[in-house]
Amino acid sequence: MQAERAVQILQSPDNIGVQLEGQSVWIDSVDLETGEATVHRTDSPEHSQVVPASQLKEVH
Repeated sequence: MQAERAVQILQSPDNIGVQLEGQSVWIDSVDLETGEATVHRTDSPEHSQVVPASQLKEVH
Protein backbone atom coordinates (compact mmCIF):
# COMPACT_ATOMS: atom_id res chain seq x y z
CA MET A 1 0.00 0.00 0.00
CA GLN A 2 0.97 3.61 -0.31
CA ALA A 3 2.31 5.34 2.81
CA GLU A 4 -0.55 7.84 2.62
CA ARG A 5 -3.09 4.99 2.88
CA ALA A 6 -1.21 3.60 5.88
CA VAL A 7 -1.64 7.00 7.58
CA GLN A 8 -5.38 6.97 6.78
CA ILE A 9 -5.70 3.50 8.33
CA LEU A 10 -3.70 4.55 11.38
CA GLN A 11 -5.94 7.59 11.92
CA SER A 12 -9.21 5.81 11.16
CA PRO A 13 -11.63 5.10 14.01
CA ASP A 14 -12.55 1.88 12.17
CA ASN A 15 -10.74 -1.42 12.63
CA ILE A 16 -9.16 -1.93 9.19
CA GLY A 17 -7.27 -5.17 8.70
CA VAL A 18 -3.64 -4.98 7.57
CA GLN A 19 -1.26 -7.82 6.80
CA LEU A 20 2.48 -8.13 6.35
CA GLU A 21 3.58 -11.33 4.63
CA GLY A 22 0.26 -12.98 5.50
CA GLN A 23 0.41 -12.04 9.19
CA SER A 24 -2.06 -9.59 10.77
CA VAL A 25 -0.35 -6.43 12.00
CA TRP A 26 -1.22 -3.11 13.61
CA ILE A 27 0.31 0.08 12.26
CA ASP A 28 2.02 2.06 15.04
CA SER A 29 3.39 4.95 12.98
CA VAL A 30 4.16 6.00 9.42
CA ASP A 31 7.03 8.11 8.10
CA LEU A 32 5.82 9.77 4.90
CA GLU A 33 9.33 10.98 4.03
CA THR A 34 10.82 7.49 3.95
CA GLY A 35 7.62 5.61 3.10
CA GLU A 36 8.21 3.29 6.04
CA ALA A 37 5.76 2.09 8.67
CA THR A 38 6.40 0.80 12.17
CA VAL A 39 4.14 -2.19 12.78
CA HIS A 40 3.67 -5.02 15.26
CA ARG A 41 1.94 -8.36 14.86
CA THR A 42 -1.45 -8.49 16.54
CA ASP A 43 -0.35 -11.52 18.56
CA SER A 44 3.01 -10.00 19.55
CA PRO A 45 2.63 -6.30 20.47
CA GLU A 46 6.01 -6.12 22.19
CA HIS A 47 7.90 -6.82 18.93
CA SER A 48 7.67 -3.98 16.45
CA GLN A 49 9.48 -3.63 13.16
CA VAL A 50 9.98 -0.97 10.51
CA VAL A 51 9.00 -2.00 6.99
CA PRO A 52 8.31 -0.28 3.68
CA ALA A 53 4.61 0.62 3.59
CA SER A 54 4.53 -0.99 0.13
CA GLN A 55 4.87 -4.38 1.84
CA LEU A 56 1.61 -3.87 3.76
CA LYS A 57 -1.66 -5.20 2.39
CA GLU A 58 -5.10 -3.96 3.34
CA VAL A 59 -7.52 -6.79 4.15
CA HIS A 60 -11.21 -6.30 3.40
